[in-house]
Amino acid sequence: MNYKRVFVPNSYIHLIIVSYKRKNIFIDNIKLLRQSFKNAKLYFKFKIIAICVLPDHIHLILNPHNIKDYPKIITSIKYYFSKNYNVGVETPTYGYINKGEKGIFQRRYFEHTILTEKELNNHIDYIHYNPVKHNLVKDVKDWQYSSFHNFVMQNLYDKNWGNSEDIKKIVNLDIE
Repeated sequence: MNYKRVFVPNSYIHLIIVSYKRKNIFIDNIKLLRQSFKNAKLYFKFKIIAICVLPDHIHLILNPHNIKDYPKIITSIKYYFSKNYNVGVETPTYGYINKGEKGIFQRRYFEHTILTEKELNNHIDYIHYNPVKHNLVKDVKDWQYSSFHNFVMQNLYDKNWGNSEDIKKIVNLDIE
């Protein structure tokens, strides 16, 4: 299958990175994951607009300085994490081994180019509401592995955001 990526200058990219066979590894290795992002910033210029780390997948919105760098940014994050993660790696299938992969991440990742401010706000809402959607917490404010609290500190959200009225706007935005 030929896979084509879209590169629209000055756009935002919503990405979903998933662990191999949806293993719950990200929260238990949150320090390594953070270091993986810091390492990528040594090589690429980008801003993380919003992020939510769940046990088996990560949602983030990136704004790369060079739009064509976002696949390299994700590769860099996955490479650093994989290189330094050495606990309980499952033997991957032949296709993974053949490409030098360790079976920590799913090979592909979901990406969506965001072109409007309204779409950006919808995706940010979706990302922050995701832990509630997956029944990890009852309230958005209770999930600590998300940029939600930074948005609250900047007065972009009320600390109790995520009630039934708030989610009506994002209920039809099912990305996963």
